[in-house]
Amino acid sequence: MILFASGRTDIPAFYADWLINRIHAGFVDVRNPYFGQQVTRYRLDPDVVDCLVFCTKNPMPLIPLLGELKGFPLYFFVTITPYGKEIEPFVPQKERVMEAVRELAAKIGQEQVAWRYDPIFVDSTYTVAAHIRAFRSMAEKLRGATERCIISFVDLYEKTKKNFSGIREVRMEDRRFLAESLARIGREAGISLESCAEKEGLENTGVKKGCCVSRKIVERASGQPLRKQLPIQRLREHCSCLAMHDIGAYNSCPHLCRYCYANYNASLVRQNFACHDADSPLLIGQPQAGDVLHEAEQESYKENQLLLF
Repeated sequence: MILFASGRTDIPAFYADWLINRIHAGFVDVRNPYFGQQVTRYRLDPDVVDCLVFCTKNPMPLIPLLGELKGFPLYFFVTITPYGKEIEPFVPQKERVMEAVRELAAKIGQEQVAWRYDPIFVDSTYTVAAHIRAFRSMAEKLRGATERCIISFVDLYEKTKKNFSGIREVRMEDRRFLAESLARIGREAGISLESCAEKEGLENTGVKKGCCVSRKIVERASGQPLRKQLPIQRLREHCSCLAMHDIGAYNSCPHLCRYCYANYNASLVRQNFACHDADSPLLIGQPQAGDVLHEAEQESYKENQLLLF
């Protein structure tokens, strides 16, 4: 199985010590976001966890702790966008994040690090031309630190529209022009561009219709082949990623990006963050008397042989 840390919050940026404590404990508990008394326990054991997948805007706090994750195949998605503090108020300075990506790649290999340039939105400040200029600068600085860049255009979830009034969908002609331009820049820097859960319309732009977490990604991270039949995530309509189990919690990411779909209330984020205990089995808060604990059924997807290449 694959554990995701996380699509709900930024664990490397804000909860790295908690994660390492859970690794030492050998398990993590995850509260169901829709049925709060239901808690699932996952064993943190390389025999059943085929890959730990991270999604972060700031891997810096976790990099010094990578040795604690020895034995677990790792894959990192690091989101770096051109947006300023009015959009991403608490994301570190982009140059520092790009330096961290280079350090991360040097430690675990560029094939286990992907750059996410998403979500892409267009307005009077972040114009099509501004995106192209920013992407060219970033791609050059990330040359040799990653082989992949995942792009997606902003989805107008209700949470996003609530927190980011005035945001609008990117016109199809702008999508295609941006995709063609970014793909060309990426090729020049040795970075292949892929789309993530995108609608049709990017055909013949140079952007591959991809999935963030594929068989190939996990096999390269683990060095072992996976079984032929694997479950697919299907979280979004056009998503074809392998199924992952998220160990994070919604409304707990203090980056407070305006476009975020995982936070819907800044006050609740601050309240939840204040309830975090690095020694708790849960990311937010403590186990409660009425909790119903369920042991997850976990099995490895790996075949019992090593990959030669």
